[in-house]
Amino acid sequence: MASRIFSYLCIAVIFLAAPSTSISTERAEKAERKLSLANCIEIALNNATSAKKADFNLKLRGADVLRRYGSFLPRISTSAGYAPYSVNRTYIQADPISQVHKTSIKSIDLTLATSLNLFNGFSDFTSLQSSLKQEHAAEYTLQRALESVVYDVTQAYYQVLLNQELLDIARENLLLAQDQLTLTDRQFQIGLKSMTDRYQQQADASESGLAVIKADTRLQRSMFELLRRLQIDPQTKIALQPSPEELKAPLSSKIDIDSLAAITLQRRNDLKSKGFETNAAKWQVRASRAPWYPKVDLNFNVSTGGTEYLHNEYSYPPLSEQLDHSVGYSVALNLSWALFDGFQTRYNVESARINYLNQQLDYEDLKKNIVIDLKQAAGEYASAFMQIETAKVSLTAARSAYDGIKRKYELGAAGFIELSTARATLFNARSNLSQATFNLALQKSVLDFTAGNVTIP
Repeated sequence: MASRIFSYLCIAVIFLAAPSTSISTERAEKAERKLSLANCIEIALNNATSAKKADFNLKLRGADVLRRYGSFLPRISTSAGYAPYSVNRTYIQADPISQVHKTSIKSIDLTLATSLNLFNGFSDFTSLQSSLKQEHAAEYTLQRALESVVYDVTQAYYQVLLNQELLDIARENLLLAQDQLTLTDRQFQIGLKSMTDRYQQQADASESGLAVIKADTRLQRSMFELLRRLQIDPQTKIALQPSPEELKAPLSSKIDIDSLAAITLQRRNDLKSKGFETNAAKWQVRASRAPWYPKVDLNFNVSTGGTEYLHNEYSYPPLSEQLDHSVGYSVALNLSWALFDGFQTRYNVESARINYLNQQLDYEDLKKNIVIDLKQAAGEYASAFMQIETAKVSLTAARSAYDGIKRKYELGAAGFIELSTARATLFNARSNLSQATFNLALQKSVLDFTAGNVTIP
């Protein structure tokens, strides 16, 4: 009876646990996202903090341009005052003694003032030009930030694919070592191999297992780096599904570096941005000289007001009539000129001039660094292109050598050291070919980024 009850309980537990298990499995499957390079780039562009900050800065520059345009328009201000009850007490002379006179009033005052700057040493014009140049610089900075996101994600994406390939190679090498260990055990049982060969093969299998662990660790690390650049939930499980065109090798590695350098200098968005920043600094030098000139403003004011005595002590017209008939106007032309400000303007001009010179130096340095980086990237790209052919030849030779030594080892004509060396050479050759393949893709990405040839989806 007890065993039957226990069986029923086990069946109930299985049926109750089955739905939750299937649900959890389904959730796990839903949580995994399969991404290609295009998907990763799209996600990163939507989430990248650097791109968002650059976009915010562009909007701020746009607001600054509007502010500079507004400096050419008149300033308008208005004020209104209403006192519903006001008491005033004064002494008046009345025989035979002085008396206190109390007055209760309510009052309204309205004022409209406008001021238009006619001349301020060209400060408004030069500030507007500087702001326009800074807005253009912010536009190109945003474009370069987007290119950097695409480049960074592409590098991380290819690194994950490379580490996946190296992990697969390490696992296959481990299987070969384990199969060889099994064969060595059998040969040891029948006396064809010595105890030393058996121990050496066990050590080789253990070393291959350690290589798998290290390769898996590198893969996990690179996957986390990709998640960091995608800026999505770290708990999200992703699986990369590269398209066939992503690793398609270019047909040629020949690059006309002089022609490419000329095109690059015209295409690099960060160089364009630096050029506009330099031009903006030049306009800021002119703007800083404005206090040396006089400033002329045209002011226009209109005001009205009224007072009503609450106890009808005086016969005043109603407030509405007073406001209508008490309107006053004033037009004034004001000129101000700072004849001496303690050399403050001179310091501001010198500071702006130094900033302009520094911007020029940064611009020229950036041009030189772009050409140097381009030549270096082109050289590394050509080297990566040639490494693939060398790695293919090396892999073919290593595979043939390993197959021959393996047959000799199985027949007892070769020792363990020869077999182990051949397998290590084969493992390195396969790894080198994978690294060369992905390195070419990485170097192509570096070359495109350096040349400013990055496509923003």
